[in-house]
Amino acid sequence: MIYQPSTALPPDLLADDDVQRALGAHDFGQVFRIAREKAGISYSKIATECEIKPERVGQLARGTGRITTFEKVVRIADALRIPGRMVGLASRPWEAEVAPAPSTTGPSLHRRTVLQVATAGGLAAALPALQQPDAPPARITGSYVDRLHERTARLRRLDDILGGADTFKVYLGEVQRTKALLRTGSFSDTSRQRLTSLLAEQVQQAGWAAFDGGRGRDAASLYQESRTYAREAQAGDLYSNSLAFLAYGTLGKDRRTAVSFAEESCATITDSTPSSVRALLYERLAWACAVDHQPAGTDRALQAARKALEEAPDGEPQPHWSAWVDHQELDIMTGRCWTELKRPLRAVPVLSRALQTFPDEHARDKALYLSWLAEAYVTAGEVEQAAATTRRALELATGVASIRPRQRIDVVLARLRPYGDVAEVREVLEAVSP
Repeated sequence: MIYQPSTALPPDLLADDDVQRALGAHDFGQVFRIAREKAGISYSKIATECEIKPERVGQLARGTGRITTFEKVVRIADALRIPGRMVGLASRPWEAEVAPAPSTTGPSLHRRTVLQVATAGGLAAALPALQQPDAPPARITGSYVDRLHERTARLRRLDDILGGADTFKVYLGEVQRTKALLRTGSFSDTSRQRLTSLLAEQVQQAGWAAFDGGRGRDAASLYQESRTYAREAQAGDLYSNSLAFLAYGTLGKDRRTAVSFAEESCATITDSTPSSVRALLYERLAWACAVDHQPAGTDRALQAARKALEEAPDGEPQPHWSAWVDHQELDIMTGRCWTELKRPLRAVPVLSRALQTFPDEHARDKALYLSWLAEAYVTAGEVEQAAATTRRALELATGVASIRPRQRIDVVLARLRPYGDVAEVREVLEAVSP
């Protein structure tokens, strides 16, 4: 008989609407709390079976922090006997030997949330969407290329909630498979062009993951490679985006060159450029100008981005790689730019408003955006509020496989250190002390 831990959730509790909502959001602290209240499972038992420190279990149950690693989610699922499908995992080995759990009739599980905890080493095993596609047909047709585009769009959503250190190998694997298909497949000229365009898009995504995961040289190489493929495929929007990516990646070492790349990307805009692409290109120009201390250029680019969104025709199709650019995203970029330009009276209101509804499950991005809000507070002399915002950013950044949140937070911490005599600042500085 298979081992049944004392922390196994009863079937009726797994069917509970509150539990299903918590599992769908990967809010395991809420699951722990309900397990204690409704099933009498103590936090100490949960801590032992899940291999989590008892005090950490209590913190999670009180709503402080989140579980952000694939391995720990697997451990919790096994300890509480939560079927894999309820938390975005493949079926667990013990599921074949226990009675099936009730069907999830509650809220649908959000993949963007479920994926939050996966890592590159375990993604393919955990998520069916990451299994290798079926063997290609003898002749590559337009419909097959359509399916590959759909797969790329699905995989892109990993970046909403995972860091580049997690996703780089996944995206690079897609690049390698598409390259192999272009070498060995049989195509019409149209199918080859469309597949080359897809490759340009996949290489960009791999480059972004490399940049986010701290592989700067790999990112620069991939962005250049993407530009070559986009030019070959005559994919104008992707070519423009490759220039914008080059601008973003170059800012740290050569601001003027970065601005030139961003200006060149915007110069490619035509009447047929989708509104979200226009907004994305102008956003990146605004950011390059802000880092290069060009307030007028920043303002012009932000206004152009806002105009692109406001004048978007109803029902205009958008590429999935730019469809995420909306008014909330533009507000966040606006706040980032004014923070960089040391204009906190402009930065704080727009960032505060945008972040009120920005979801915590996008932990990497929210931690980053909070770091700019915290820096704006420091510039404004509101160090207590800056400390509180930094603490929240640190909580969200814990366990995220991206170098960027902590790099940004370290900038804010350095600016807070002169105010170490303020209690709120002292507490956050002590929290990050070795």
